[in-house]
Amino acid sequence: MDENNDTSLLVIVLDTNPSQRIIRENPHHLTQCLDSIVGFANAHLMQKAHNKLAVLACHHHATEFLYPNPGKPLDIRQVDGQYEQFTLVEKTIKQKLARMINEAPRLAAPTESLLAGSMAMALCYIARINRNKPAGVKINSRILVVTGSNECASQYMTYMNVFFTAQKQNVTLDVCALDKPLSLLQQGCDITGGQYLKLPQLDGFLQYLLWVFLPDPQMRCKLVLPPPVKVDYRAACFCHRELIDIGYVCSVCLSIFCKFSPICTTCHTVFKAPAPIAAKPKKKKMKT
Repeated sequence: MDENNDTSLLVIVLDTNPSQRIIRENPHHLTQCLDSIVGFANAHLMQKAHNKLAVLACHHHATEFLYPNPGKPLDIRQVDGQYEQFTLVEKTIKQKLARMINEAPRLAAPTESLLAGSMAMALCYIARINRNKPAGVKINSRILVVTGSNECASQYMTYMNVFFTAQKQNVTLDVCALDKPLSLLQQGCDITGGQYLKLPQLDGFLQYLLWVFLPDPQMRCKLVLPPPVKVDYRAACFCHRELIDIGYVCSVCLSIFCKFSPICTTCHTVFKAPAPIAAKPKKKKMKT
């Protein structure tokens, strides 16, 4: 099949957790990010008539599809001067996100975002689209994660499973960090051949999206993009959720610990305590 007829599937995972620092300091930033995401999504659909789009909202309690609507499509009135598909994308995303935020339970304390689970849902959606595609159609799939949350080492195993599953399915993972650097997601971008960007400032967010993440991965080698950052491949220990250089690995479930433990807290396997190293006997000096 001609490459011009290939379909590009873009799945956007947007972190809408109110515990993010940029949203706590100014809730208007969520509206600003949402407008930029809608403009970026419509630009992706505008590139080719066969392009497909999906948008997921990652909240503190659940992950939901904002687009496409799993039920009956919304009844959208025609807006003069705007393409009907663009109007449908904008109205559907904003209405479903507003309903999700209004129905979300109130937070008593800051909680982490369910990013790893949201990325797993995106992979499941991509697998279903590939399974139901017509014969002879090639779909180039990629995931874009937009988040301002901090690093979450408690989801380390789920992150790793998602990264290597995406690599096996030839799904490219892109990440746009809005607040702090994310070492685990940097690993995912490097494993799948995606692009990682730590946003310098929130102003101009749409311009960064269009510049870095709108081109397909096959075209990025011909463009001038930000240089790749050095990836930190250290693992996070399962006991304190901190990145370590040297640790102990369970031989059964491959859990990682910074200190020796006779019982694995993940699979409850019992290990023998290491025997102390016996001191070598000193050689007696021969008398002459």
